[in-house]
Amino acid sequence: MDRSDFAAYTRTPEAERRGGGVIHLQRTLTAARAAGVRHVVVISSAMVYGAAPGQAVITDDTPLITTDDGLVGDLLAFEAVVTRGRRRRTPLVTVLRPAALVGEGIDTMITRHFEAPRLLTVRGAVREWQFVHVDDLASAAEHAVRHGLAGGLTVGAGDVLSPTQVEKASGLRRIELAPVTAFGTAERLHRVGVLPTPSSELAYTVYSWTVASDRLRAAGWEPAWTSVACLEVLLESGSGRLAVAGRRVGARDAATLGAAGAAVAFLSTAAVWRQARGRRRG
Repeated sequence: MDRSDFAAYTRTPEAERRGGGVIHLQRTLTAARAAGVRHVVVISSAMVYGAAPGQAVITDDTPLITTDDGLVGDLLAFEAVVTRGRRRRTPLVTVLRPAALVGEGIDTMITRHFEAPRLLTVRGAVREWQFVHVDDLASAAEHAVRHGLAGGLTVGAGDVLSPTQVEKASGLRRIELAPVTAFGTAERLHRVGVLPTPSSELAYTVYSWTVASDRLRAAGWEPAWTSVACLEVLLESGSGRLAVAGRRVGARDAATLGAAGAAVAFLSTAAVWRQARGRRRG
């Protein structure tokens, strides 16, 4: 059985993981206040800003989305606790919202996207990619404390990769589907238990959510890792693994995918066939 963080997290019932996280965060902030801690840094994700077609680069002042669904709903619930805690004068609270995170042991829906046989894209969308290495996230936290930066701060590498660059570096070909097909299939797969997150979170793999890191950069922070280097780390860490719809497939796991797993395979095969037929007609 896969014991990775992402797998364990998504196996936990939503009410349990969200309620437990909220209580833990409340207790942590209370304990920090009682101990006289001056500055608390909370790690969230830039996913709380959402992902949509044609979305502009996200700044620290971009409004957060509103949703109760899935992992993003969890993050927003946790950030609500932090927002209430920031009303007190102490401790100073910073929320770091990184781009797609990579590094040793990092396991997310984004890293698993690159373990799939092909990269899913949706028609009409140009999905640019930005990453941030866990070491740079740590340096951003240190920089925020050292310079007394409070509130929400986005964190990302300085460069952004085009779909062509990502395909070339990864050696993965893309599958292009209509949005209604991609999201409709994702919803069906989530309903039968194959897709570990709601279909709405497919948006984070097919639409851009790049960040500016504006306040950190204004305060002198610079990332040591580029998105190019981060992608190399991501691909190396996922080498030899296979994920379908965000779920890793191994010898034992493959049998449990059943008809829903077959639906994913059929969808990919059908898309390849349609693309090949279109090229012949052209």
